[in-house]
Amino acid sequence: MLWELGTLGTQSLDVQEGGPALLAYFEDRPGLEDDLARAMAPLGAAVAPAEVPDVDWVARMREGFRPFTVGSFRVVAAWDAASSSPSLPGRLLVVEPGRAFGTGSHESTRLCLSALEERAAGGALGAVLDVGTGSGILAVAAWRLGAQRVVAVDVDAEALSVAVRHARLNEAPVHLVRGDGARCARGDAFETVVANLTAPMLVERAAELAAAVRPNGVLILSGLLVEDVPVLQAAYASGADVIDARREGAWAALVVRRRR
Repeated sequence: MLWELGTLGTQSLDVQEGGPALLAYFEDRPGLEDDLARAMAPLGAAVAPAEVPDVDWVARMREGFRPFTVGSFRVVAAWDAASSSPSLPGRLLVVEPGRAFGTGSHESTRLCLSALEERAAGGALGAVLDVGTGSGILAVAAWRLGAQRVVAVDVDAEALSVAVRHARLNEAPVHLVRGDGARCARGDAFETVVANLTAPMLVERAAELAAAVRPNGVLILSGLLVEDVPVLQAAYASGADVIDARREGAWAALVVRRRR
């Protein structure tokens, strides 16, 4: 309900006096507290303003970032890249944590990386489309895995600026496009399409995403919870030969192979 009301993010707090509590961030606007109170009333939840600390969240995230491994990739921060020596040449992913979603640490990103590696091991990735690229990490990874061509799309200008930075840090010739989903892509143009979005958006854009994949191509879908899998499977069943579901913790991904 908080997301539907426009929250920018939530944080679960330790149990407070009187029960569990959530800290929800919103852009300030007139009447916000009254709107929230009315929406929460049927749930028996109280709403109260909370002081927002003045914190440099980018600096905070950088302080806590440590190199880690995802499959054959070694993900390192830009300031540690020079001293890093990955076990597999060409598998280093250099990131600047903090400005956009997707450093490889989240389960949904890891699931996509794993599926990309699996696809690359079984044959060429071909032309790859990364929809909702965010930080551009999946697009860079696809190029490192031997993709013939990589196009990364995002509607958010800030995300694209981060993706540009990551492409340059990794010397990856990724084509970056500001656009809304796969609508800007020509139909049947890609052997591999990656979309790490949200379950509702993946359902809403099912036909659009499927249309971008060539026959016998693969859709890699993530950003969904395990309980969302049946709904997503139903949304992509038409025109699919195989829908493979995999999970990590509470998160899931689907690998959808389009019919020949």
